[in-house]
Amino acid sequence: MMRLMVLGFAACFAAQAYAAGDAASGKQKSQACAACHGADGNAPAGPDFPRLAGQHYDYLLKSLRDYKSGARKNPIMGGQVSGLSSQDMADLAAYFSNQKGTLHVIR
Repeated sequence: MMRLMVLGFAACFAAQAYAAGDAASGKQKSQACAACHGADGNAPAGPDFPRLAGQHYDYLLKSLRDYKSGARKNPIMGGQVSGLSSQDMADLAAYFSNQKGTLHVIR
């Protein structure tokens, strides 16, 4: 029983490692994103477009997956992610999460 638990635990880590995005590849894939979110995710084209830079990797990846599946509705984003693979989405999430965000908390 313990051996089975250890193998299951190891498999979870292996799956996470395999699914990890590559920020350098994400930068190359991010040109389409720049039109609305800015080259580094810090310069949205308007108030309806969020800043992506510095957001958590998991949040960005889930958002992209939800747009692709239709769980999250937005006609622009739905069209943008329709041709992305799981690896493309992971790479984009890695790139934007590694950018320095410009949002600050005022105290």
